[in-house]
Amino acid sequence: MRRIVVRNSPVHGRGVFALVDLQPGTYLLEYKGELVSWKNAQQAYALSGNEDGHTFFFALDDARVIDGARGGNSARWLNHSCTPNCEAEQDDDRVFIRTTRPIGKGAELFIDYQLQVEGRRTAAITRRYACRCRVAGCRGTMLAG
Repeated sequence: MRRIVVRNSPVHGRGVFALVDLQPGTYLLEYKGELVSWKNAQQAYALSGNEDGHTFFFALDDARVIDGARGGNSARWLNHSCTPNCEAEQDDDRVFIRTTRPIGKGAELFIDYQLQVEGRRTAAITRRYACRCRVAGCRGTMLAG
């Protein structure tokens, strides 16, 4: 029985939604994609001509990333929220998405991206990674606090 579906999101582009009620601690899926170095990921991003900061990169603890744009699955469509209802757990070079609280059927699933950028955080960088979650207490950015 399918528990999630990808469809258009009111937050941003596409999103992942619950097809059934989900309990806290439910493992939903693995974040899949090609495992690459940060250097290769940054080169691919630069060549793409994408200037809005949107990628399907999931950073690992060892300076590598999972590139969900290459061989990825539904997990790449998880949107950011400052009050997420899911979290990512890394196990070696794999990442699993787990619910952190009860989620009702039809609700969108979110993680907190906690993005990191090198160098000084300018106003332009902050705008590039603006948050669209619109929740009370939104920090206004997908960047780590």
